[in-house]
Amino acid sequence: MKSAKLQAALMGGAPDDIEVAFYEALRNADLEQLMKCWAEEDDIVCVHPGGSRLIGPGAVRATFEAMFAAGSVQAFPQRVHKIQSLASAVHHLVERVEINTPQGPSQAFVIATNVYHKTPQGWRMVAHHASPGSPKDADDVGIKPSLLH
Repeated sequence: MKSAKLQAALMGGAPDDIEVAFYEALRNADLEQLMKCWAEEDDIVCVHPGGSRLIGPGAVRATFEAMFAAGSVQAFPQRVHKIQSLASAVHHLVERVEINTPQGPSQAFVIATNVYHKTPQGWRMVAHHASPGSPKDADDVGIKPSLLH
């Protein structure tokens, strides 16, 4: 069953709708929903924390399929910073990931950049780049400049 956000995104929607559907798919280990969030382009790219660059839908699908074989990914986007133009959007965010350890439940943090393009099928993810983070990443550092250079 498709989520309302994915259905809205697939019918035009917005980058935010695709992002919600992507993280929902991670939390539900739903490979089909996750792949519907991606553009159907040969040059899509995904980098997991500490991982290699994966290019193309086959490589992206295979990595998430392997990940879901071990269970869902309880990732929750936070501190989203958005840059959007007519045909592209970049979301830089912190993923709070809930994990179970031998010592009990814990949290990990990942710094991620999601890039979306407006395609003939609507907004779709074209890149997901994630790097290891730390608890300090839950808070923004620095201030927004009022003037760039």
